[in-house]
Amino acid sequence: MNNPLRLIIDAVLVVAVAILFYLHFSSTPAAAVAAKPVAVQTSSADTTATDEVAAPEPAVAVADTNKVAYVESGKLLDGYKGMQAARRAFEAKAKGWEQQNNNLIRSFQTAVQQYQKQAESLTPEQRAATEQKLQVQQQQSGQAQEKLQRQAQEEEAKMTQQVLSRINKEVEAYGKANGYKLILIAAPSGTIAYGRKDIDITNRVLRRLNDEYGAKK
Repeated sequence: MNNPLRLIIDAVLVVAVAILFYLHFSSTPAAAVAAKPVAVQTSSADTTATDEVAAPEPAVAVADTNKVAYVESGKLLDGYKGMQAARRAFEAKAKGWEQQNNNLIRSFQTAVQQYQKQAESLTPEQRAATEQKLQVQQQQSGQAQEKLQRQAQEEEAKMTQQVLSRINKEVEAYGKANGYKLILIAAPSGTIAYGRKDIDITNRVLRRLNDEYGAKK
């Protein structure tokens, strides 16, 4: 996968994960609610007091506000078995598109070479008609090449989105399960200039991703 695609993937990862965790944890955490004070009622008929105690509301689980980590996007993508499989599938399709493109080029080159060999024996009208046909063939070949290029780009974008969706889902699940307030993406484009290695959880997230991928195969 080329470097421009890696930069696109890094940017999408950063935006997707940042938005995901901001939306999940941006609201002010609710503290555990204490039991309401006891209300004492005195009957007018006698002096017996009846205590009414309200049941305490359940405590709301909140993330540890000091628990922040990051993952390295390049290592995560290269090591994720789902991405490896997607790349292999895409490369197999790309070979087919490349073969179709080469066939278009060879077909046009062959037609041009044949015309060049016969040009001297053709009348002006025949040469003009043949050149017109070559122009039409060239235009058709160009349109077919553009269609192949669009097909490759669409397939690549679809593959990338599917992989990123699975990664984002598992990063979110890992963050919730382990009480993280925020998980950042360290991308080669320089999203994070420095991060201590003790808060690098790339290997742990990657292990979870590959376990999840293996379980669904």
